[in-house]
Formats: sequence, C-alpha cells, structure tokens
Amino acid sequence: MPATGAADASGTGVSHDASARGVRDVAAHLPERIVFFDAVCGFCDAAVQALLARDPDGRLHFAPLQGEAAAALRAARPDAFPPGIDTFVYAARERGALRVRVRSEAALAVARELGVAPRAIALLALVPRPLLDLAYRAFAAVRYRVFGRLDACRVPTPAERARFLD
Repeated sequence: MPATGAADASGTGVSHDASARGVRDVAAHLPERIVFFDAVCGFCDAAVQALLARDPDGRLHFAPLQGEAAAALRAARPDAFPPGIDTFVYAARERGALRVRVRSEAALAVARELGVAPRAIALLALVPRPLLDLAYRAFAAVRYRVFGRLDACRVPTPAERARFLD
C-alpha cells in the first residue's frame, strides 16, 4: 500500500519524517490498536476487509507489514516484533503498555476485541499455544498458493483511509 505522507488530523498516521523524530517516538504515537498484515497476501487482504466490516466503530487501525509503522514498531520492540516476520501481528496498548501479539495469539486477541464467536474463542484459548501456532504456520505456509499473491494493495475507500497508517 502506498504511504500516505503526513499524519492525519487525528494523529493516527505516520509521517515521512519519522526517522527525524526517531523510531521510538513514532512507535509511542501509534494508535491504541493496530493490525499488521501482509499487504500482498490475498487471504490477508480478505481478512482485513472482514475486520473492517466487523468494526464499524473504528477501534482497529491497519498497517502493512511492509510499511513504515511496522518498521518503527520493529525497531522499538525487536523482542516482540522481530525483523523478517511475515505473519499476522496485533499491537494494542493495555494499561499504558504496548503489547505485541503474533500468529494465533494475535488472531484470538482481535477476535476477542471485536466480540467474534466468543464461545469458539474461549475453546481455542484452551488449546496449547504451540499447537495453535503449528496450525497457524501450516496455513500460512500455503496461503499464497491457495489465495494468491496480490500485485498491489487495495486502495482504501475515503471512509477507510484514516484507519490505515501507511
């Protein structure tokens, strides 16, 4: 997805002068809840569309893993968001601290945030994380073959644009 340039009026965008302010400063000014997604993955694009539809209140913001916001967060939190990660990532501020979740833990947290299938989420939460992540990684390994690879990101509608960081 092309970068939008300057921060929007609500302060949710990431400006091109981010390097001048320092990556930690940029990470500190990111929105409360961000879903990082693979912008060239057909399944990931469909998942973002589904999340947009399930979140009419605009609680979630979105950013491609290939973008500036992801780079800023990686630099600020390499322990939680390592370089080269190409999976679903959810970053949310909880009690003032930024918590970064990846893979199945990220998917479950976003589903909980939106109130999606609470009983199913409760059951999945009982499954040991290594098993959930194994299933997640197996799916991720075939996602391009099954759902395709996009040549370019979908351009958000004007109504959605403020929810996308770059």
